[in-house]
Amino acid sequence: MSTSTTASVSTHILDTSVGRPAGDVAVRLSARAGREADWQALGGSATDADGRCKDLPALPEGTTHVRLDFDTETYFAKKQAAAQQDAPALRDSENGRPVFFPEVTITFAVVPGEHYHVPLLLNPFGYSVYRGS
Repeated sequence: MSTSTTASVSTHILDTSVGRPAGDVAVRLSARAGREADWQALGGSATDADGRCKDLPALPEGTTHVRLDFDTETYFAKKQAAAQQDAPALRDSENGRPVFFPEVTITFAVVPGEHYHVPLLLNPFGYSVYRGS
């Protein structure tokens, strides 16, 4: 929850290769107070069956920049192991890796009092993000 002195962040992931939420994706949250400040790791969570990460840590006062790190490689490796018929992803990927982007990092600026919902649209060979509501 955002307050007048802090911002808040939420996210969810949609796997656009299957048109479904991406569950069990590890997400790490970091923050910094100022462009030149060091990143502070705040902790992490994982997406639920709806692709939502509902328990990200709160942002500290003074946060101006936020970074979300998504472990996409592990997600797609698990998906690949569970569905061997997904051969095109293996055939088309370099070195037989099931995903071209092994991790996705999103960095964005925040202001106190605002809530930032940042959805990730994901597939094995691309991704897109936006500020949601």
